[in-house]
Amino acid sequence: MASAPQKATPSCCIQNDSASIRREAASAVSVAAAAATDVSQDWNVSSTDLRADHQNRKIAMASLIRPEPSTNASTKGIQIMPRAQTSHPLDPLSAAEISVAVATVRAAGATPEVRDSMRFIEVVLLEPDKHVVALANAYFFPPFQPSLLPRTKGGPVIPSKLPPRRARLVVYNKKSNETSIWIVELNEVHATTRGGHHRGKVISSQVVRDVQPPMDAVEYAECEAVVKDYPPFREAMKKRGIEDMDLVMVDAWGVGYHSDADAPSRRLAKPLIFCRTESDCPMENGYARPVDGIYVLVDMQNMVVIEFEDRKFVPLPPADPLRNYTPGETRGGVDRSDVKPLHIVQPEGPSFRVNGHYVEWQKWNFRIGFTPREGLVIHSVAYVDGNRGRRPVAHRLSFVEMVVPYGDPNEPHYRKNAFDAGEDGLGKNAHSLKKGCDCLGYIKYFDSHFTNFTGGVETIENCVCLHEEDHGMLWKHQDWRTGLAEVRRSRRLTVSFICTVANYEYGFYWHFYQDGKIE
Repeated sequence: MASAPQKATPSCCIQNDSASIRREAASAVSVAAAAATDVSQDWNVSSTDLRADHQNRKIAMASLIRPEPSTNASTKGIQIMPRAQTSHPLDPLSAAEISVAVATVRAAGATPEVRDSMRFIEVVLLEPDKHVVALANAYFFPPFQPSLLPRTKGGPVIPSKLPPRRARLVVYNKKSNETSIWIVELNEVHATTRGGHHRGKVISSQVVRDVQPPMDAVEYAECEAVVKDYPPFREAMKKRGIEDMDLVMVDAWGVGYHSDADAPSRRLAKPLIFCRTESDCPMENGYARPVDGIYVLVDMQNMVVIEFEDRKFVPLPPADPLRNYTPGETRGGVDRSDVKPLHIVQPEGPSFRVNGHYVEWQKWNFRIGFTPREGLVIHSVAYVDGNRGRRPVAHRLSFVEMVVPYGDPNEPHYRKNAFDAGEDGLGKNAHSLKKGCDCLGYIKYFDSHFTNFTGGVETIENCVCLHEEDHGMLWKHQDWRTGLAEVRRSRRLTVSFICTVANYEYGFYWHFYQDGKIE
C-alpha cells in the first residue's frame, strides 16, 4: 500500500531551514567510502587541494539541499562531506550552458564567413562515464551513498571535485556543406569574456564526411516559400483548382538513399504537398488532402528548386470538416454532454520528492533528463530493496527512434520512411503541457532548453510531467470463514511528455509501480 503522503512545499522538496540543513549535513558525513577503480588523479584529494576542499566544505554547508537519509549507508569508515556542485553530471544542459557552448564553437571559426555560416543542429550534454555518475551519487548529490562505488585494494579515495561538464554539438556549415561534431568543456575555469560572450574550451572538432544532419524548422519554412514561389509549381496547382498559395502546405522530406543521385554530398529534400480548404481555420487538417502527382527536388543548401515534374493529375480529396481537430459543433456534429467533472485531490501533497532533477518515490529513485532528439530520458533508475539497499535497475531509459515505414509502393509514398526522432526530433517538438487535461493531480513540471538553427536558445516550459495515479486494486483477500477482508489500492508514478511531428502525436509514458515493475 502506498505510504502516507507528507506535506510538501509547492516546489515539492526544498527546505530552507539553515539550522536543519546543518544538522542533516552533519549526520550525512559519517558514511562509508570506497574508491572507483577508474578514479582520475584530478579527483583525488592531494595536499594542494586541501584548501580548496576546505572551502568547498564551507560552501556545501551553506548551499546543501537536505538529502534523504540513505537506507544503504554504513556508519563505518572515513568521514566525508558531500561537496557543493552546481549541476549533476547527468543534468540536462541549462540555457546558460547552451549559450556558452554555441559561443565557444562560433568563436573557434577561422573567419567571419565561417562563423556566419554555422547552423547549430543539436547541442546536448555529453553524458559522462558510469564511474563519474557513481562518484557524483556517492559524494556530491543524493542519494549520497559511497557504497555505490566498487572497493579497491588501495583504500578509499575522496574526490575533491567532479570532472567538468561537456557539451556535444552538431554543426552544419551552410557555406561549405560540411557537418562537424564539436566537444566543448563548460568548466568555469576556462570561461572568459570576449566580445560580451562567455566561452568555454574546445576539446575536439571533427568534420564528418558524406552525411547530412537533420533539417531544422527554419529550413522547412524556407523550403515551403521557395516551392510556392516556383512558377511551374504554381501552374501545376492552378490545374488542380488551387490558386491561393496560403492554402498550400509544403513539407520537406529527406531524400533517403535510393541511388547515387541521393548521395549525401548534397543537401536535398523531396517535399510532399498538401492543401487546406479554408485559410481562416487554423486547426483544419490539411494532411487529409494530399496533392499527388507532383515531383519536386530542392537543393536545401542553396534553397533552389533543381528538379520539377507534374507527372500525373490526381484529383484532390473532397473537403470533409469531420476530419478537422476542432469542436464538434464546428464540424456538423456535437460534443458529448454526459461526462461529468473528475477531480484528483491530494490535500497533503504528493508522495514523491524532487531535488533538482532527482526524483524519489516509494522505493524508486532516478534522474530526469531531456534531449532534443529523444525527448524524455530517465537516468540511474534504482530500487531500494530492504536490507539489500539500493539496487540499480537501469542506467538509461529513452526512446531512441520512431521509424514510420509507409509500405506503399506507389509514387511518392514508396520513399516515405520517416525517422521521427533522428530526422525531426521528439524533444524539439514536445508540447508545453497544460494542467487539467494533459496531466491531472498534483503535478511537478520540468522545462527543457535547446538550440535553434541560428544558435539561439529556446525553452519549452512544462514539457515533462511528473505525477501520481491511482491504479485500481493492488491486492485483496477475504477469509471465507470469518468474512474479514484486507484490500490495498495500487498507485503508480508517471513521467510523461507529448510531442507532435508533422501530423503525428506521440505520448510517451513511463510508469513506476509499487511492486518494482516499470512499464
